[in-house]
Amino acid sequence: MKPLESITVLDLSRVLAGPYCTMMLGDMGADVIKIEQPGIGDDTRGWVPPYINGESAYFLSVNRNKKSLTLNLKEKEGKEIFYKLCLTADVIVENFRPGTTEKLGVSYDDVKQLSEKIVYCSISGFGQDGPYKYRPVYDLILQGMGGLMTMTGEENGPPVRIGVAVTDIGAGMFAAYSILAAVIAREKTGKGQYIDVSLLDCQISWLTYQAGNFFATGESPKRMGSAHPSIVPYQAFQTKSGYINVGVGSERLWQNFCSAIAREDLARDPRYRTNEDRVRNRRELIPFLENILLQKTTEEWMKIFDEKEVPAGPIYAFDEIFSDPQVLHRNMLVKMDHPSAGAIRQTGIPVKLSETPGALERPPPLLGEHTEDILTELGYTSSQIRTLREKGVI
Repeated sequence: MKPLESITVLDLSRVLAGPYCTMMLGDMGADVIKIEQPGIGDDTRGWVPPYINGESAYFLSVNRNKKSLTLNLKEKEGKEIFYKLCLTADVIVENFRPGTTEKLGVSYDDVKQLSEKIVYCSISGFGQDGPYKYRPVYDLILQGMGGLMTMTGEENGPPVRIGVAVTDIGAGMFAAYSILAAVIAREKTGKGQYIDVSLLDCQISWLTYQAGNFFATGESPKRMGSAHPSIVPYQAFQTKSGYINVGVGSERLWQNFCSAIAREDLARDPRYRTNEDRVRNRRELIPFLENILLQKTTEEWMKIFDEKEVPAGPIYAFDEIFSDPQVLHRNMLVKMDHPSAGAIRQTGIPVKLSETPGALERPPPLLGEHTEDILTELGYTSSQIRTLREKGVI
């Protein structure tokens, strides 16, 4: 048994934030029906290259454990099919621009008349209200507006985008969390509710201690490369063979670190005795440590730091990530068969439930792969399905 086996999700979303949310729900057993535009589908089906045997690698990365139903919601018959699905569904997820679902007739106000138990989640860049609600936006723009880019990059360099669309993904995670909270609330009240998820809101909530530092000082965080504003040393260092991250987050670890680099005198030096001292004097300390760490390879330092219990880790390229023994042991690389792409690799499920674990059971669907099966379950005959297809409804 999987924890969400009894939950049916109608997924009207596309690209990343919404699909990541529904993938999380599908991984835990929810029956996710991905509703896509006939002939086109999710935008990311066309975000190529790279391909895997003709399929978009981007699309494959966030759409496993879902069925695909093609449905033209602009057609009366398409809306009728959607309304029938709403009668037995638990959750609806959409990430259209605000106002679009109202125009299509599939908004929360429309569907709650059919079922009061529906949990309806809208994901958008700025939320469903406020002066920016109609602005078109992508993750890049919100990384800038949400504070990430102002503090990411080298000290004297330009703002830098984080290499993964973390604002999109973070919103997807918050959406999944809020959906489950609403489902639990429904068990108590018998009623569903509307959820308004804003990518900007979610990104701002991630600022945590950086926002706290700003509230305390009134100063915006500066770009510091891989360094930390409140912990020293806590950053990447170049070695003889590459780079290594070192995190010294306590005085005990500072003692261990000094022993590891064979410079116990640094632990007694009044300039570096406490973390506050080291933060104050980082411009003298860091160059000194950089010269020391250049003397050995990453592999040599890792062996030493492991022995001295100093938090450290290599900076991996992707081939190294997916061959690391810990990553493989934790099943974070999973293989599954796809009907056209063949054997594909997926990142694994990051949380492990002891009694009701999730699983990768359904590969990312072909466009409309499950349309006939779903319509048959709704009571449509083969002749009716053929007619709907001829009319462009499916």
